[in-house]
Amino acid sequence: MSYCQFVAGLTEGEQPEHRHYHDHLYGFPIADDNELFGRLLLEINQAGLSWTTILKKEANFRKAYHQFDIRKIAAYGEADRLRLLNDAGIIRNRLKVDAAIHNAGVVMELQQQFGSFRQWIEHHHPLTKAEWVRLFKKQFRFTGGEIVNEFLMSTGYLPGAHDTGCPVHLRILQSKPAWANAIKNKGNQ
Repeated sequence: MSYCQFVAGLTEGEQPEHRHYHDHLYGFPIADDNELFGRLLLEINQAGLSWTTILKKEANFRKAYHQFDIRKIAAYGEADRLRLLNDAGIIRNRLKVDAAIHNAGVVMELQQQFGSFRQWIEHHHPLTKAEWVRLFKKQFRFTGGEIVNEFLMSTGYLPGAHDTGCPVHLRILQSKPAWANAIKNKGNQ
């Protein structure tokens, strides 16, 4: 067995963040709604940038966005928006900041309807990538095809996070709930 080709091609400066993310987070299911929302927030902020940049700023994002607490973020007002836009530790993009606040409110509505953000996703699972993109675009802001694809791959809802021979891929398969077999069998259409 060998690790994913991506890991083998990392430069020394990219190794620590990517290796930890690859080995312990990428492709693994996330049960906690705040963490699941945090992953979506990070994927949105990555748009147009490298994932290395986001990984290096992850602790800053966590601090700036109250540990990804959905309720707190949904309640952000203009003072919080300005605080975020002036925080050099994160990505200071008005559209991305506005999307985070708006999307937190949407997640709260989904929690009311489905019990949790995760249950909303699982209610729709499995879908093709194109169906997921349509669904996310209908619900959320700043969720194009690549953002939705990476979010769902990184949280185990779409296949492709790891090469099938990667030992992490096997750990993920063992950690997934029952719906994981549907992903494996359906593939990324």
